[in-house]
Amino acid sequence: MAFCLAIPLLLYLSFKNKYKDSIPARFFLRRIRLRFYPTYWFHACSLGESKSYEPILEALLDQEHQARILLTCTTSTGFKYLSSLSQKYPQNLRVAYLPFEIFLPLWLPYLKNLKTLVVTEAELWKMLFWVAKVSNAYTLLVNARISDSSLKSYLLLSFFYRSLFSLIDQTLAQLPIDQERLQILGAKNIEVFGNLKIFSTPSISFHYSKNTPIILGASTHQGEEELILNSFISSKAKAKLLIAPRHPERFKQVQDTLRGICQKHSLSFSNFRESWGDVVLVNALGELNNLYAIADCVILGGSFEKIGGHNPIEPAFFQAPILSGKYFYNQKALYALVENILIITPQELPQTLASFDTLPKTKIKNHQHKMQHLIAIIQRTNQWKKPINS
Repeated sequence: MAFCLAIPLLLYLSFKNKYKDSIPARFFLRRIRLRFYPTYWFHACSLGESKSYEPILEALLDQEHQARILLTCTTSTGFKYLSSLSQKYPQNLRVAYLPFEIFLPLWLPYLKNLKTLVVTEAELWKMLFWVAKVSNAYTLLVNARISDSSLKSYLLLSFFYRSLFSLIDQTLAQLPIDQERLQILGAKNIEVFGNLKIFSTPSISFHYSKNTPIILGASTHQGEEELILNSFISSKAKAKLLIAPRHPERFKQVQDTLRGICQKHSLSFSNFRESWGDVVLVNALGELNNLYAIADCVILGGSFEKIGGHNPIEPAFFQAPILSGKYFYNQKALYALVENILIITPQELPQTLASFDTLPKTKIKNHQHKMQHLIAIIQRTNQWKKPINS
C-alpha cells in the first residue's frame, strides 16, 4: 500500500539525474532479470560501504577462481563504483541495484546456487535475508554497529528486529558495545571483528617531493581550520601547514579564514611546490593520500568539533603521527586498530605542534589473520546451511 501511494513521488524523482537509473531499477522492475546464478552475494548501500568489499572480493577470488558473485547496492555512486570493479573480473562479478523488498522474491529462481549472503552495516532489509534463507544460503551481517543516537530507534522496533535477526546466521560487530546492543535486539552468533576498512590499501596518484617538514590538517570542519592555523602560528613550528577541508563547498569560506589570519599563504592548489607560502589551502579533491605520504604530522579533522571523527587508517598506513580531538565517536572501531594516535585538547595543540618532530609514528595493528578468518566464514556455508522454518 505504501509503495502504491509513493508511485507519483517515485516517478517524479526518477526524472532527476541522481535517481534516473536507481529508481526505475529498484521500484519499476527495470532489468529485473539477473541472467546469472551467483554462489556469493554481497550487498552494500553506498559508495563507502561498497569500497569496503573490494579487498574481500579479491581475496575470495584468489582462492575460488570460478566463483560467481552478485554485487548489489541502493545508490548510484555505489553502483558506479561496483560496475568499475566488475570490469576487473568480468567472468566473476555482476552488479545490480537491489530491488525494493516486495520484488526480491522474483530473484529466487536465480539463487538456487547461492551459498552465502554478505550484508554490511545497517542494510537490514528483512526480505533480503528471507530470500537468502529460502535459497538455503548462509546469511552474514558484517561491519555491524549501533550508534548511541540510533539505539533508541532500534529499541522502539525491537519486535521487528528480533524477527529479522532470526534470519541472520552470524553477525560480525565492530566493537564490544555493538555486540551488547545487537544481542539486546536479538542477534545471535555475534563476534567482535572490527571495521572492514582496515583491509583497504590507500592508493597514491602522485608522488610529491619535499624539502620542508609538512603538517597536514586533514578533513577539517568549520571551526577547526581557525584552531589549527592559530595553533600552528603560536607553535612557531619550522614546517609548512597544509589545510584540506572535508567539504569542497567550504573552500571559499576557508580561504577567507586564512586570508584574515595569515598573510604568508597560498590560495590555490595544483601540484605541491616548495615555493608556496607557509600555509596552503588544499582546494582540490583526491589529494589526501598523496599528502599523507609526505606528512610529518597529521591533525585529523572532525574530532575537535562534535562531528564524530574521520578514518585514521589512511594516514596510519603511511605511519604518519596523528593528532586527534576527543570527538571520534563514529570511528571508535577504526581508532582501536591504530597504535600511537595522540588524543589531545584544543588547548594542547600549540604545544604539541611545537615538538611535532618528536611525535611517535602510528602503526596499523596486524590484521592479515582477520582477512583469512573472514574468508573462512564466507566459504564455510556447506557446514552452516540452515533452511528457514516456514
